[in-house]
Amino acid sequence: MPTSVLVIMDPIANIKIAKDSSFAMLLAAQARGWTLHYAELNDLSLSDGIAQANSRTLSVCDDASKWFEFGNTEQKALTEFNVILMRKDPPFDMEYIYATYLLDQAAEQGSIVVNHPRALRNANEKLAATRFPDLCPPHCVTRDADMLKHFIDTHGDVILKPLDGMGGSSIFRLRADDPNRSVVIETLTQHQTQFTMAQKFIPEITAGDNRVLVIDGEAVPYVLARIPSQGETRGNLAAGGTGVPRKINDSERRIVNAVAPWLRENGILFAGLDVIGDYLTEINITSPTCIRELDKAFDLDIAGQLLDNIEQKLAV
Repeated sequence: MPTSVLVIMDPIANIKIAKDSSFAMLLAAQARGWTLHYAELNDLSLSDGIAQANSRTLSVCDDASKWFEFGNTEQKALTEFNVILMRKDPPFDMEYIYATYLLDQAAEQGSIVVNHPRALRNANEKLAATRFPDLCPPHCVTRDADMLKHFIDTHGDVILKPLDGMGGSSIFRLRADDPNRSVVIETLTQHQTQFTMAQKFIPEITAGDNRVLVIDGEAVPYVLARIPSQGETRGNLAAGGTGVPRKINDSERRIVNAVAPWLRENGILFAGLDVIGDYLTEINITSPTCIRELDKAFDLDIAGQLLDNIEQKLAV
């Protein structure tokens, strides 16, 4: 029987296929004869101890005028799928966490879940990088306004960001003399009730916030340097940054080699490391992007490489 894959994602009707990594995975799976099934978060449920999905069969086409078509709808146990691609974008909230509890059942019974639900719960994308403090810029995570002010005074020029955002949302750059310092801290910490991350500003951001894709601990040999637009600090494409593909450098390889054992140990088959200058700033594992941009620039098949790795694991 062909391999069956369930993708859990945000509405496929709303994606931009030219840059959607989930779509790249679906194209690659379909090309090798896998049967595609589609679900959104509200299609998941648990009944009498059985985690299941009200899924639709799916076909995809690399055509911006008509890129998907649904087939039959079926209620299936999650354990019936050989592979589950958990590609729901943040926010990483309690609903997301509840979904990972359902996915645990499939992972425990032999389905390959990318990425492993335990890792999705335990490895916050901002905090995960701090497991490697020697690779990170100076940083702190706190609710305490005085601690954040002291950090800003110490380093002079810093980035503040929430722990649950994506795409550059709610990221602030503050200098020690910024008149808005107090109100920004109040906003991000919700008056000292929510944890916030502060990192020393890295001037090398002008050369790019570099996305390094990693498949089962092995770096893709090319990265996407996301260059901030004029007057911006954020390189995120969603915040107006420009993607410039290039070869991976020695510093980025060094960072991947240091992080790779932890990724493998935690069942993180597909990750996106964010590197600015010589510093690791984030480890993205929920729905890393940039596959399509790099495929187009260098005639790669990154999703195919990921599926090759999954097939090897299914064969064990």
